[in-house]
Amino acid sequence: MVVTKWLNNSVKLFAAICLGLTTLMAQAAVLDPDRADVLYHSYEGGGMTIDGASVMLRKKASESVAITAYYYLDSISSASVDVISTASPYSEKRHEGQIGIEYLHDKTLMSLNLRQSNEDDYLAQSFSINVSQDTFGDLTNLNLGLSYGDNEIKRNGDDIFEEQSEQYRIRAGINQILTRNLTASLNVEAIADSGYLNNPYRTVRYVDNSVPSGVGYQAEVYPETRNSFAAKLSASYFLPYRAALFFHYRHFNDSWEITASDVEVGYRHPIGDSLELELKVRYYQQTQAEFYSDLFPYRDAQNYMARDKELSDFSDITYGLGITYQLPASVSFGDTRSEASLQWDYIDFQYNNFRNPNAEGGVGNEPFYGFSANVVRAFVSVYF
Repeated sequence: MVVTKWLNNSVKLFAAICLGLTTLMAQAAVLDPDRADVLYHSYEGGGMTIDGASVMLRKKASESVAITAYYYLDSISSASVDVISTASPYSEKRHEGQIGIEYLHDKTLMSLNLRQSNEDDYLAQSFSINVSQDTFGDLTNLNLGLSYGDNEIKRNGDDIFEEQSEQYRIRAGINQILTRNLTASLNVEAIADSGYLNNPYRTVRYVDNSVPSGVGYQAEVYPETRNSFAAKLSASYFLPYRAALFFHYRHFNDSWEITASDVEVGYRHPIGDSLELELKVRYYQQTQAEFYSDLFPYRDAQNYMARDKELSDFSDITYGLGITYQLPASVSFGDTRSEASLQWDYIDFQYNNFRNPNAEGGVGNEPFYGFSANVVRAFVSVYF
């Protein structure tokens, strides 16, 4: 589901930021301070509820070596439009763990990370290597990363079904201090996926006049390879009164003929010495995969077929509000004050060629699908 992928990416981004593994900025000459983080998130929308917690611990073994680890558990229950049209609602739990090590030599920071994510019908294992280098008087930071993932896919209720997939990633980026108040970064990523890439539970629908409903269902069939490329440009401008404006633009395209882009703008504003307010808006849009269709004309209409709404033509807009509180020094450890934050996002999804099969109107004439979702994240970071 698009929601599951979005949320998983959000959690992975949280872990990457907390662990300092992939977002390596221009302070790489000094290891980040020791810290412990706790995150709770909740997503509800489109008939799906996802919530869970993550904990992370980062500890320096010396001035040049740090060890990081995190554990994440979430629960998913779904009665989404995809599920209730062809199957029964379901629930499951996902466990994810990661351990990493960072090594600092002069102005070069290297890290190695191992991750495993486990569900009843899905096992994902991966490792990544990242290198970050400060240069040009510490005004520029260059980073490079490589990742490999191996996935085992099963299907509940089918002891025979077992498939594999692999993923290779390469990342490169530059972070630049342009002026006293302006910083910018450019990051690119290339991904190569191979193996079983579709959902074993998902089906496509096709016109079948031999049955009273007028519609038949068969399993999706995807290509066994997918190559994609993404580039992201970010900028932050710091205002005289300790506020900041930020901007992100990302472009994506792949070998399935999907082209996507998203733009995000935001504003952070301090309130006194302890509070910071953040406002943001993000717009995302994508085109459909070349083998996607909401309704195929007949069974086995083409070699590859998909009706996953994530592969359709759709857009979404996100409105976000967040507040961060710097905890008093009396309840903090060391020189860095601990902090707590609460963030809320409202997301509106609109699908341009995915119809709601549970609505009236007749096969192929149902209204286009859309829904809204609320995402809440509570985060506490303790430095020591």
